[in-house]
Parts: sequence; C-alpha cells; structure tokens
Amino acid sequence: MKPLVITLISFWFICCSTDKEKMLAAESDAAGILFDKAGVIEIEISGEENAYTFNTTVISPDTGCDQYADWWEVIDLKGNLIYRRILTHSHVDEQPFSRSGAGIPVTEGTQVYVRVHVNSLGYAPEVQKGSVENGFMAAQLDSGFAQELEKEDPLPSGCAF
Repeated sequence: MKPLVITLISFWFICCSTDKEKMLAAESDAAGILFDKAGVIEIEISGEENAYTFNTTVISPDTGCDQYADWWEVIDLKGNLIYRRILTHSHVDEQPFSRSGAGIPVTEGTQVYVRVHVNSLGYAPEVQKGSVENGFMAAQLDSGFAQELEKEDPLPSGCAF
C-alpha cells in the first residue's frame, strides 16, 4: 500500500505541479514513509557478562552510499553510548541483514536499547529494548532521544559500496 501511495503522490506532483517546493515536499514525505521500514528487528546474544556478542538483525531502506544503515549501537536507558558497530557499506540486496558486535560491556541484568542509524535519515524509531537476562522486545524510541550521539566517536569513515 505505501509504495502505491508514494507513487501516486509523486505522480501528482510531477504531472500537476510546477512548484519545485511542492515536489521537494513530496520527496521528503516519501522518505519519511520509507523510514518506517528501518529498525533493529532481532538480537541474538552469546558470550559472558561484560563481554557479550550481539548478533543484531537490521532492516533499513538502503539505496547505496547515499542512504544506508551506517551503524547500530547499544545505549543505556539514559542515552549513554555503550557500544557502536560501524557498518562499512550499504546492504541494498540484503534485507534484512545481521551483523555481530563483540565485547559489549553490559551485565546480565542491565537494560539497554539497541538501535540503528541511517546516514541520511538519522536514528530509526524501531528499536529493541531489554537485557541479556530477560531478552529483548520491539519498542519505539523517539528519533531525537540521545541524538547528540550522532557526533560521538567511533563514526564511519566512508562507505565502500
């Protein structure tokens, strides 16, 4: 349904409007609809306390280096960065995809959020919240929560493809 809506909105603006601002607004709305498909959808955990490995499954609206999931991260409930896994390339033809991060310094009972960042869109609202002890569940997190972490190292140094 959403791709049809995007197509119809885009078609209307292209065919029926000469106002460039309206066309840009339609593109922005379409990007917002696509962003609904970004998020962390599953986490598998192994290892030992203060050195866990999170195998994190992400879905993102990757189109190439212009728009791709460039990292996922583990943050505490106050918004402090615990761990960040840099993703060095887009996953256009691999959706959803899983990548592991090792040595994550949390205790068994520590509750955290695991979220994904898209280079051109920011943080996705679809996150996982939970702990190693009790497991993780899907949750919504305001995209502005701990947004200042976007500037905190480590950060990607580029996109391979």
